[in-house]
Amino acid sequence: MKHFYTLIFLFATYFTFGQKNTDKFDYFVQFNGNQLAKKVSIDEVLNHPILTKYIDKKPDFDLRKYADIIKLDDKITIHGNFLDSVPFYQVTIPVKSKEAVRKYLIEKQGANGTNSSIEDFGKYEVYTPSGVKRSFVWNDNYLVVIELTKRLPSKFYDVAETSTAMDSVSISEPYEGTVVEAPVYGVPMTENPTKIEEPAAKNTDPIVFNEPAESDHLYDGNPYEEYTAEQAEFDKNLAEKQRAIIKALFENGFTPPSSPKINVSADISTWVNYGGFMSSLYSMYNYPLSLFGGYDKYLPMQNNFGNFIKGINVDFYFDNDNARIEEVVEYSPEIADVVSKISNRKINKNIFNYFPAQKPLGYISYHANTKAALENFPSLMTELFQNPKLAKEDITLITDLISTIVDEEATAKLFDGDLSAFLYDVKEVEVMTKKYGYDENYEEKITEEKVKKEIPLFSVVFTSTHPTFGDKLLQLGVRKKVLVQNGNVYTIVGTKEYDNIFILKDKDVVVVANTKDYFGAGNGTFAKDTKKDLSKNYIFGKLNIAQTIKTFGKNVNDSELDKMTRISSQFSDVSIESPKKLIDNKLKFVFKLNSFKSDKNIILQTLDLADEMTAK
Repeated sequence: MKHFYTLIFLFATYFTFGQKNTDKFDYFVQFNGNQLAKKVSIDEVLNHPILTKYIDKKPDFDLRKYADIIKLDDKITIHGNFLDSVPFYQVTIPVKSKEAVRKYLIEKQGANGTNSSIEDFGKYEVYTPSGVKRSFVWNDNYLVVIELTKRLPSKFYDVAETSTAMDSVSISEPYEGTVVEAPVYGVPMTENPTKIEEPAAKNTDPIVFNEPAESDHLYDGNPYEEYTAEQAEFDKNLAEKQRAIIKALFENGFTPPSSPKINVSADISTWVNYGGFMSSLYSMYNYPLSLFGGYDKYLPMQNNFGNFIKGINVDFYFDNDNARIEEVVEYSPEIADVVSKISNRKINKNIFNYFPAQKPLGYISYHANTKAALENFPSLMTELFQNPKLAKEDITLITDLISTIVDEEATAKLFDGDLSAFLYDVKEVEVMTKKYGYDENYEEKITEEKVKKEIPLFSVVFTSTHPTFGDKLLQLGVRKKVLVQNGNVYTIVGTKEYDNIFILKDKDVVVVANTKDYFGAGNGTFAKDTKKDLSKNYIFGKLNIAQTIKTFGKNVNDSELDKMTRISSQFSDVSIESPKKLIDNKLKFVFKLNSFKSDKNIILQTLDLADEMTAK
């Protein structure tokens, strides 16, 4: 009977895994070599002087040898699955020829030697090194690295889990999914797994397992030997399943994976299923809480995470004048509606009175609707903590209690949502410092002396429209002698080392700073330009690399200053922005490194800079 189920499983695996299905994965990474090749020559990168000099010292690092095997101007993908009954990862690499791959594996990976042999199935070849579960599979056009990453649960948690895990990879269970995933970081590979007998070359017969003899599981009650036997059987079944999947992928011609989630205009595009990612982390805190009283039952359900964020894209672009990362978070429609209310805040214009007139070294400005966040907090918690162990009425009671205790409108006025921080310059100050030593009798001696120190000049500006709380809090600080009042300025006691940090309250604007020299009263080009940026973005910031290095590099040695100067002459600034409006329930974050030059791709510019800085 088991042989019959085995054949059914193989048919199901062949049918499902052999099809081009782009939905059953939890992450997808795609190197768009065809896109990047339009911007920069792969040969220019691989033959750059800094790489060739390094290769001369370490020949094993020669990336150029891979150019003889891999089509670097084509699409390379890595994709995988967190949540399938048998998680897996797959790397798909376009290659120039089958023979080039075979030659590389023989010369560099020890194939056809003591490290097991290459199997030839006619249309494709397979190499699985001894002692590992990873398989290399290739034909004339593609090399695929694939591994099923299912692990036998540790008996530390529950001996009964072992049988459950064995069932999960039994042959009667069809494998669902067509794509693959990376092994969990930190989970050790099984050491010295039992060697799997591989089929003879060009063998196309169905894989059939023989039921193990009953005596295989009799070990006189020794749990270690029993666990070792279970591990061996587990590894065998997993290896057989992997072989069946490989056959399904390649027997009728391999079709490279694709994903509608991937941005083909990016140089490197990635997508991750946020719910799946959170579910993989779920087990990390699920086990400990299940051991100590079963409190894991009351945690948020795994699928609830996916009800919040559907997925996250992170795309990389390498242009001539900048390199940038664009992160796009896709929310569920309900959560997107909440996020759009939070991000689309009308800025309190009074805050601009304390913006500098001219561009500072660096700044970041954040503006969100705190009231909207507080008003929607109970409904978000209700959604997250949906759980059979928690009655809906119980959750409603808790959220109603929060809503009753928290006055959203009044609480939001403590911090309305406007927050800006600025870095202006550095200042040299003299401060008293304690020096520890010993006298002639070897007794500890403490002396005080003045030393010069450079401190950053900064300010943090935010709004608080609560009519009384801010003033009462400041007066409390005065009564407790933490603050010294001078009009509407309150100096924080004990901050002389930082040039006396103070708090300034001007109606609904609060400033924490150690200098007043840069306040522009809303005038100047910087405030004007920033208003335009913030009319479109709820987060916007920039760091002037060149000026910051010049300012903070006054006291470094000549060698370090030279390196810093080279960097400042190459790159102008780093910026971050995030638009207020969501498009298709997606919120975007953009991180950008801008270059002064635009005569060549920023990858080559960076390699040139590294070459200059390492030159003797």
